[in-house]
Amino acid sequence: MSYQIAIDGPAGAGKSTIAKLVAKEKEFIYVDTGAMYRAMAYYLFSNHIDPKKEALVAEKCMEADITIQYEEGEQVVLLNGKNVNAHLRTEEVGNMASFTSKNPKVRERLTSLQKELASRNNVVMDGRDIGTCVLPKADVKVYLTASPKVRAKRRFDELAAKGETCDIQKIEEDIIKRDEQDMNREIAPLKQAEDAVLIDSSSMTIEEVVKKILSLCR
Repeated sequence: MSYQIAIDGPAGAGKSTIAKLVAKEKEFIYVDTGAMYRAMAYYLFSNHIDPKKEALVAEKCMEADITIQYEEGEQVVLLNGKNVNAHLRTEEVGNMASFTSKNPKVRERLTSLQKELASRNNVVMDGRDIGTCVLPKADVKVYLTASPKVRAKRRFDELAAKGETCDIQKIEEDIIKRDEQDMNREIAPLKQAEDAVLIDSSSMTIEEVVKKILSLCR
């Protein structure tokens, strides 16, 4: 019987960073579902698919084979056999992912893979609807959040460290807009599961958040 840790929350809350560290401490497999959705979004974006054309998105998403594997301890997302890690964290792909994740066929294809991974392995999985839809019977559920201003500053620092020019006000506006889209989508909206533990990391260190989640595990 696998052990499942589900971490949900809005964009920029630090879910991926925290989930990776928790997985390392527990020696579990880390499954970045957001990266899987971004890989799908990158495929659609690079093929110039209009996200508003739902039927076309549903058709094209079936052509995308998305898998996760580990190479030297690092998670690699493969899109039709190609490592696409370098393309997954752009603002354009993030916005496309938020839009196309509302498509039932996109969610159906990716959710199936996520469930299969979790059934066979001890996992830490992060995303928008893990505790509510993908792993509703997860052993530990966490809703990780932070204020939009804090999340924007974190994203700004991340991009600046890579030498990218960015506008922190625009980043915060995009985060607020993405939150609204994710929380109000018809299928699997972003929300805290009833049995999830709320953790606001606005004034917490990464180490404090990890310690808190580990304390919830048996």
